[in-house]
Amino acid sequence: MAWDIEGTKRRIHEAALAEFAAQGPDGTNIDRIAKRAGVNRERIYNYFGNKSKLFSAVICTELDKIADAVPLDINCAADLGEFAGRTFDYQQEHPDLARLVLWEGLSDSGAVQDESARSELYAGKTAAMAAAQAAGLLDDTVQPAHLVFLVIALASYWSAAPQIARMLSGSGTDDLDERARRRAAVVRAAQQIGAPGKAVTP
Repeated sequence: MAWDIEGTKRRIHEAALAEFAAQGPDGTNIDRIAKRAGVNRERIYNYFGNKSKLFSAVICTELDKIADAVPLDINCAADLGEFAGRTFDYQQEHPDLARLVLWEGLSDSGAVQDESARSELYAGKTAAMAAAQAAGLLDDTVQPAHLVFLVIALASYWSAAPQIARMLSGSGTDDLDERARRRAAVVRAAQQIGAPGKAVTP
């Protein structure tokens, strides 16, 4: 019987994503991931290498997913708010992504695996932001890379620190009305951050 290599890789990825998001790369090990995936630990080494390489593969894949799902395309000033809103939506549906990024930051020794390749994702967003600024659609007094960072942080921190959001609002992520209010705030704030000269009127 042929071995389902892609199916095995997918199970390993899903198990690693869950383990890394919950425990961080330093808080889990290959044996836990293998047990969760229902595979022999040697499969992980064969397909992904060591734990560090597996973590890098998982976070790269998850970042590629959000980049594909939420492209940055600005044709008017309000589009920046919609980008922030769609980023918020994606993060709410995939909260493990924010946790992965936080864990990576906490364990960052100054060198991220595949950093040059991953930087290309952000370079594309920065270029799109710079083009919108040059066209007069967005505030050009903030560096485009900084503007990208601010909007991503604005949209993502709700998932990264749900306990703070809950303490401030009195509601958790299962409150759909509160989630809608949070999204509206994210959209509005992003529009105001990026507005050239004045806040955007909804």
